[in-house]
Amino acid sequence: MKEENSQSALDRICRVLVHLGGASVLVFLCAPILIVVLMSFSDKSALQFPPTGFSLRWYQSFASNPVWIEAFWTSFKLAIVSSGIAVMLGTLAAYGMARSKGRWVGAMESNFMAPMIIPHIITALALYFMFATLGVLGTFTGLVIGHSVVAMPFVVSVIGVAVKAVDQRIEDSARTLGANRFRVFWSITLPNILPSIAVAWIFAFIISFDEVVVTYFLAGNHVTIPKKMFNDLGQHLDPTITAVASLLITLSVLLLMIVAKLHGARGVKLNVQ
Repeated sequence: MKEENSQSALDRICRVLVHLGGASVLVFLCAPILIVVLMSFSDKSALQFPPTGFSLRWYQSFASNPVWIEAFWTSFKLAIVSSGIAVMLGTLAAYGMARSKGRWVGAMESNFMAPMIIPHIITALALYFMFATLGVLGTFTGLVIGHSVVAMPFVVSVIGVAVKAVDQRIEDSARTLGANRFRVFWSITLPNILPSIAVAWIFAFIISFDEVVVTYFLAGNHVTIPKKMFNDLGQHLDPTITAVASLLITLSVLLLMIVAKLHGARGVKLNVQ
């Protein structure tokens, strides 16, 4: 009996230590974010923590500055287009690799995952020289292609898992009944992976919106939010940056909350139209 009580007490102590460790890591990760958010409400003309007074002047500065607004819309349009392309092509690639049994599948998957593993500055340099040769360096089209390449691995990894979770025997049955590949994909596979497609699109959107290294090499005269923040940090510390960073943090948190909501819908359910 004493041994059981000792074991129970030890288990409780272990659980408490695990919870304390997890809370400590969470505080360590969130503290810098909280500091930036608090500084964005400062009433001083220079970065200061803790703020001595609270004001919305830096949010007003962002909203009234046409350069910041133009950078925001450039980032938004770029993220919308590049994430859409990444999701469309990534979904087709993930489906093809998940349903193929060829020996080349492993090499193809590694190829699609490469931009996630290789440092972005190497990817940016490679795209820089290639786009300079093709004559699309500094164009919006080049930026879209570059961001699509960077976002593609996240789409392929998410969609690949979702496609593999769909029972292939259902697709085979539909094909034996006369449905072609497009009909099988459109009526059976696609409805079952839609939540995962939405998750993949959100990840691709966030990756594109926050990308700075590839953008810096390829953007030319185009200015995005991350690029302007990077330039301003090197020139002068304008507290408006903290307000912009806080807005980006809020946007990311909201999108990740949507991802968490969609995560519960990722369980594959048979949905045949």
